[in-house]
Amino acid sequence: MRTRKFGDSGLETSAIGFGGWPMGRGQYGPFEDDEAISAVNTAFDGGVTLFDTAAIYGWGYGETLMGKALKGIRQDVILVTKGGRRWQEGEADRSKATVSDSDPAYLRDSIDQSLKRLQTDYIDVFLIHWPDKTRPYSVPMEVLEEAKQAGKIRHAGVSNFTAEMMAESRETSPIITNQVGYHIFDRRPEAEIMPYVAENGMGVMAYGSMAHGLLTGAWSPDQSFSDDDWRAGGANFGLNSWGSDNLAANIDVVNSLSAIAQENGKTIAQLAIAWVLANPTVSVALAGAVKPSEITENLGGDWEMPTEVKQAVDDLVRENGSGVGWPGDPGP
Repeated sequence: MRTRKFGDSGLETSAIGFGGWPMGRGQYGPFEDDEAISAVNTAFDGGVTLFDTAAIYGWGYGETLMGKALKGIRQDVILVTKGGRRWQEGEADRSKATVSDSDPAYLRDSIDQSLKRLQTDYIDVFLIHWPDKTRPYSVPMEVLEEAKQAGKIRHAGVSNFTAEMMAESRETSPIITNQVGYHIFDRRPEAEIMPYVAENGMGVMAYGSMAHGLLTGAWSPDQSFSDDDWRAGGANFGLNSWGSDNLAANIDVVNSLSAIAQENGKTIAQLAIAWVLANPTVSVALAGAVKPSEITENLGGDWEMPTEVKQAVDDLVRENGSGVGWPGDPGP
């Protein structure tokens, strides 16, 4: 697999990274732990060197499972996790289940708890998961710099931050990445986030490469989700790509994209990942999986997409996509 760097940091990653959100039990539908662990091992055997998770994925379950999966290969991978989100188990309203909290004492404890769950004594890249708008962004950055000095983390970064938020954060910490949603149906980061990242020697970690499942080609116009799946609401990070008003139209788009993929000897998922990687600001395209077969397919996304193919994809989505985020649209 090809490799890329996080800007000027010197940290190198596989072009495709393993996204651990589906391993958060209670948030992404049912799965078998053993299969998820096998998926991690399959990814590593296939050349994936970056594994991403977060404290709130399954309220800690995702980190715990990732820690088990990485036993024996921990020293050979880049481990990324995220903190600064406080959760309330059992909260029925998903919008209230988690809130951003960069209180220094809470954040310090969050880092320690993540280390325990992941069964490691250091985290390669620790990200502030979502901005805490109640405090200056220097506050969490000071904690991350403190953790770096203590050897608990090696690099600091952010997730879902605007360019202005990154600029304020960088006054305190030389963050190396911003992890943001970026896929064929969501190009909003191209407006300000990606130019800022490129100008400041950073790299983008792109999550949701397959539009959180829409670009797998497995959905139908009557797609439904279990109660323990966050996608049941239809909205995704400020978009409504698979809401009831848009799903049928977007399934038609996906079917047309599948035809483009087939013309290039690829699956729709492999087309989606390659599209993300076609942007040079992207350091790594994250692709989640809980089955070995899923990650095996994802690995095929490491290919150079011709300019004319990307243009055909972009034209198709612009002309027919519904609930799509374009550069200049408001972020999540």
